[in-house]
Formats: sequence, C-alpha cells, structure tokens
Amino acid sequence: MPFPRDDDRRICRWLAYSGSPVLVEELLYNRQNSLIVQSLHSRLGAEETNGDGFGVGWYGEQETPGLFHSIEPAWNDRNLRELAGHLTSPLVFAHIRASTGSPVQQTNCHPFRHGKWLFMHNGFLDGLHDTKRDLILEVDPDLYPDIEGTTDTELMFHLALTYGLEDDPPAAIARMVGFVETTGHAHGVEFPFQGTIATTDGESIWAFRYSSEGKSRSLFFSTELRTLRELYPENEEIKGLDDESRLVVSEPLGDLPGAWNEVPEASYGVIQPGQDEMHPFVPVTA
Repeated sequence: MPFPRDDDRRICRWLAYSGSPVLVEELLYNRQNSLIVQSLHSRLGAEETNGDGFGVGWYGEQETPGLFHSIEPAWNDRNLRELAGHLTSPLVFAHIRASTGSPVQQTNCHPFRHGKWLFMHNGFLDGLHDTKRDLILEVDPDLYPDIEGTTDTELMFHLALTYGLEDDPPAAIARMVGFVETTGHAHGVEFPFQGTIATTDGESIWAFRYSSEGKSRSLFFSTELRTLRELYPENEEIKGLDDESRLVVSEPLGDLPGAWNEVPEASYGVIQPGQDEMHPFVPVTA
C-alpha cells in the first residue's frame, strides 16, 4: 500500500463541534475566520491555502455518522454550500486539507469513519517511508482491509482501533503515538510524530495536541457558554446555544476577546455531557 513521501508534511485545518443542533453553514461559513475562509487564508497554519479537498462528518437520526468528502477546494464547492445550508446536527467534524505529496483523492479526505467513530488529524509522521511497513503490520488483520486511502492519518486511526479506541480513546491514542515514536526512533527518526487529533463516538469528543519535538500544531477550545454570556449578554449567537455547546478548532473562528483558549502542549481534552476535562498527554510504549 503506498503512503506519502517523507516530505508530505501537509498542514490542514479542522473543527469539532458538540452542543445545540446547529446549521452546518453556521460553523463552516458564517464566522469571521470560518473554516472556508481558512481554506484560502489560514492565519496560523504552516501553509496559507488548504485547497486539496475537504470532508464533513455529522451525526443525526442514523446509528452511524454521515460523511461528505470532495477533492474540490472547500471555498469553491457548490455542493458543500448547498448541503451546509440545509443540514442541522448536534455534533460535526469538518476538515480542510493541504497536501504536498500524497494523492488528492476522496479516500484521502478526513474525517475517517469506522462504525459510529470519526477521526481526523493535522500533522504528519516523519520518516514514514522507512517506518510504514512496521506500522502497517501492527494493524489488526481484521481492520486492515478497511484502509481505503494512502494517508498516514488513516493508518493512525486503524492503529488506534487496534489498540482499543472504542473502549478507551486516551489509552489507545497514547499507545498509537508511543508505537509510532518507538518505531521511528528504531529507524533513526528524531521526531516521528507531529499533530493534533480529534475523535468521537457521537457522544463525546477527544482532542489531542502533541508532537515528539514539543512544538505542536495550534489547537484551541471555546470558553464555556455560561462565561461568554456573562461577558457578552447582548450577543444573540451565544444566547441561542445551550451550556453544553463547545468548539475545538485548529485556529479561532473569530477575534472575540475571551472566547478562545489554547490547548496546552502535550495535552488532551474531553468534551462530554456534564463537566469537560483536560489532562496531560503522555505516549505509552508496550
């Protein structure tokens, strides 16, 4: 199975939303620095333009989430605009892609799906040309046939599933990153892992920020709605959302003071019914 070259250090942008059912258009288009704006003019990404396809995943009445992938630039896709203007969901993943080496094809667009789970990533695995065989062979044989594309992200997803993502997401991601680092170091790669990750089962969202070098890609979470209502009692958009509503984003969707908080280096957060959580993230080696 082909995978990206070592220099395929694609820098993507993504958002994860959970809370009151919202029109997807509100998340993707109707913000000062919306994901569609970022697809043309990213402020914090290593590349300004993210035009190598996109994907949206959402939960509704069905048991598994819906997916829409396209290789069109997000800013220029009429079908995305049409869908976003009619689709309402309480949990949405959206991702815009920038690739410098791996193929631009629908099976390489995030988020990826397995059953009720979604997974997306911004970053890269360094030295993948040398480590990919060892990484692939670690995937559960029953899961391997489900890998459809050529990205390191889909490979990481299936490694995490192999390690029990559906039972304990933080432990599975810690083992996955630990295995990537151990394998990379065995092949002389100094900093094997770089990235931010989001995964969900449709009820909770887990978001991770980590890099082997300690210089991770940007990641932010929104301030609690109760606090924002106190700061901005006249803001109509805030009034329409319940207290559980929360966003995790590669970069803030606007400049409202106090609305955004950076996820600490080497940390992961859990957005869930009730109290959200933030914990240190430490890779685990077997």
